[in-house]
Amino acid sequence: MTQQLTTRQDTAQGEQRPSAAPSILRGAPLDASTAPGVLARYEEWVRRTPQAPAVIDGAHRWTYAQLDEAADAVAAALAGRVGPGDVVGVCLDRSAALVVTAVALARIGAVYLPLGPRPGERRIAAVGEDVGVVCLIGDPDVLTGHHRTADRLALPVSGDGANAAASVVAAFTPVAPGARTVPPESLYAVLTSGSTGRPKAVTVAEPALAALTDWYREETGLAPGDRQSLLIGVAFDPHLLELWGGLTSGAALIPAPDEVRWDPAALTDWWREAEVTACVAATPMIEPLLDRPWPQDLSLRHLMVGGDRMRRRPGPDVSATVHNAYGPAEATVVTTTHAMRATDADAHSDTAPPIGTPIAGATVAVTDTDGTVLERGEEGELRIGGTCLALGYLDPELTVRRFTAPPAELADLDRMYRTGDRVRMLDDGRLVFLGRLDDQVKISGVRIEPAEVEAAFEHDAAVRSAVVTAPRDAEGRARLVAHILPAPGAEPTADALLAGVRAWLPEQAVPSTLRIVDAFPLDANGKVDRAALLKEDRQTPTAAAADAALPEDASADELLVLTTVRDLLGRPETSLEDNFTDAGGTSLLAARLLEALEKATHVRLRAPELLRQPDLRAIAAVLDKRRTATRTPGS
Repeated sequence: MTQQLTTRQDTAQGEQRPSAAPSILRGAPLDASTAPGVLARYEEWVRRTPQAPAVIDGAHRWTYAQLDEAADAVAAALAGRVGPGDVVGVCLDRSAALVVTAVALARIGAVYLPLGPRPGERRIAAVGEDVGVVCLIGDPDVLTGHHRTADRLALPVSGDGANAAASVVAAFTPVAPGARTVPPESLYAVLTSGSTGRPKAVTVAEPALAALTDWYREETGLAPGDRQSLLIGVAFDPHLLELWGGLTSGAALIPAPDEVRWDPAALTDWWREAEVTACVAATPMIEPLLDRPWPQDLSLRHLMVGGDRMRRRPGPDVSATVHNAYGPAEATVVTTTHAMRATDADAHSDTAPPIGTPIAGATVAVTDTDGTVLERGEEGELRIGGTCLALGYLDPELTVRRFTAPPAELADLDRMYRTGDRVRMLDDGRLVFLGRLDDQVKISGVRIEPAEVEAAFEHDAAVRSAVVTAPRDAEGRARLVAHILPAPGAEPTADALLAGVRAWLPEQAVPSTLRIVDAFPLDANGKVDRAALLKEDRQTPTAAAADAALPEDASADELLVLTTVRDLLGRPETSLEDNFTDAGGTSLLAARLLEALEKATHVRLRAPELLRQPDLRAIAAVLDKRRTATRTPGS
């Protein structure tokens, strides 16, 4: 992989030579037990700057005083129904309503469980069976069937804003028998991918999030007058850094319209128009921007990038400080960062950046499988300790396996989290990410276990068995390929199977390619030979795409759209009559399609233009119309 080669080049050039120093590094000391919590810091800004903007969503504005009044109203509406320690699933998008709800639940002492605006019905059912969720808060029109008929309470939140729901309710259902409870000190819980086919719930206490937001405020200088983006998907835990990072700094939160998240070119326009000064974003969204000339008229000062391996550094024209951030949900969003500025000596380097050094309150160590600390320069597993650690999983056995006793050199820590990530620590303490030790992969910034995707397919009676692989392209981007062995007598179609798993999985976990097979290759031990499948997956898309029949009567623009989509989806059978989304297109693949079309034609389409078209032929028609208008004088 690129990052592995980069590290070896550093060593060969004499920049970082292995030494006898242990692979241990501590962030700045921090006493989270005495620091104010996130709610207290937010309330301090309500008292100090009540008329300062707290949320700006287009033409709509809410001051800190108005936001606090709305949060009090929601807390009062939930009084007697939701109490301290109760888990509340939040199904809202980035909006003032989301911010108000987060503050209200913190004030009640309830546990905030972000699920995104449209979680699948089966996923909600599975979470409800495992986690003691007392209610869901969301748009009544998109709640699951079970919750649409539940005892519902209308909540007094605003319906204004680009992503806001017209109305919001709390839908109450009985807690499932046997559902696990959360530790009483929990502030929020998030879901991560689970190998059993069910998501794992991780709970985090307020001091850990407060330590993170204190570090973020110190690192970025975020303060009143600044504008912090709300860009990250709500089911993804970095959105908690955005939300509480802004509120604990007295800054204004700026919810991003949905199309901005799908179109890197539109993102820079939005940064400019919304005067965003600090942004948290997923790596796959930002890397394409680093290949373009950087706009020089932005207010953006700090760009925190994470969720996936970063393969390139920002160039010397990038005016913002770009932070390559790393951190699992089990260590409260961010554990290590590497800041990059245009004035850096290596700004012109084409090597991948490291993931940096630990933030305040975090300790990192590189160990072998037995937990022995390795010398710097040696490859091993990254372990994390300190105030950043989550409370653990709701599954106590899993918590014991992953949150373990520290090495002897770090006996002052009570536990460390085994990340399963393979890293190397350089002489100066910077960490270089080398990949996963297990089968987990990251797709568009979301950590996914193939076993969870396989289990989602195997819920279908037409599926006897499923195997999911994650081949990478030449740039190191992973995609998911599902191999389906049908049940005897069944004849499932790829479209029906993919539609079925969308109810179970987040968008990033839905495979872009599905193959129905007669049998799986087996290795010498009689197990499925995943390596053979992966090899085939790496070779097949390119060869198949080259051999796939192209319509003879297609226009140049139709051929461009069709071949590009086939390549992105890895589905050579895709036709011009297929709908992009139904064929397996995701929001992030839409962004890559827009980028590819612009590079080939110099015509920039917007994500909504693409996604509202019924099929690929219609996308080509829009592209042709725009190209014709560009060529016509006076148009």
